[in-house]
Amino acid sequence: MSTKIFCDIADINLIKKFSKKKIVKGFTTNPSLMRKAGAKSYETYSKEILDICNNKPISFEVFADNQDSMIEQGIKINNWGKNVFVKVPVVNSKNQFTGKVISKLNDRNIKLNITAVYTANQTKKILKKINKKTKVIISIFAGRAGDAGKDPLREFLKSIKLAKNFKNVEILWASVREPYNYLQARSIGCHIITVPPDLIEKIEKFGKTYKQLTLETVKGFLLDSKKSNFQL
Repeated sequence: MSTKIFCDIADINLIKKFSKKKIVKGFTTNPSLMRKAGAKSYETYSKEILDICNNKPISFEVFADNQDSMIEQGIKINNWGKNVFVKVPVVNSKNQFTGKVISKLNDRNIKLNITAVYTANQTKKILKKINKKTKVIISIFAGRAGDAGKDPLREFLKSIKLAKNFKNVEILWASVREPYNYLQARSIGCHIITVPPDLIEKIEKFGKTYKQLTLETVKGFLLDSKKSNFQL
């Protein structure tokens, strides 16, 4: 199967650039990316993004920590555009499962992106809260799991298997660490991978031979040694 590439970014200039790329099928954002991009008003900035990206799916995350407030924010965010997915963390900061938020928004046929997921058990809990018609993305954080010495592939494989009975559910590979993660995601049947802009550009350049890579590396070392005027 083909794994769709989403761009993980909130910078308006980069969204302008990457929205034109055929390889990019959608976008994901989060409060951290929005802050880094300099957003002052969450709603105003999000709507500026939507003016650019109005025909590809894009996720905007709720930032409330109380479940009732999450629901209110989710309803508002959903009204910003037909291509909007409301991003909801699988738990709040008190480690309370956000099942109420998921089911309430899902009952309104609001498209969801459930984020900060790490395990197939969390996927199972999410699937129990949703219908089989409204689109739901489940974002599993591979890179952060790997950073902690965990193998995320087992959790992905289990989650993909669990989601097979839900044609409306897609499993997303999140927190990418290197371009090769795209090939890994594709090989296990992951529906989507969300990738920062610099790594998307590296994916576009896939295909170099080992010979080319060796020569480029050696020439790079030689050039740097000459620039430094190293002598022995």
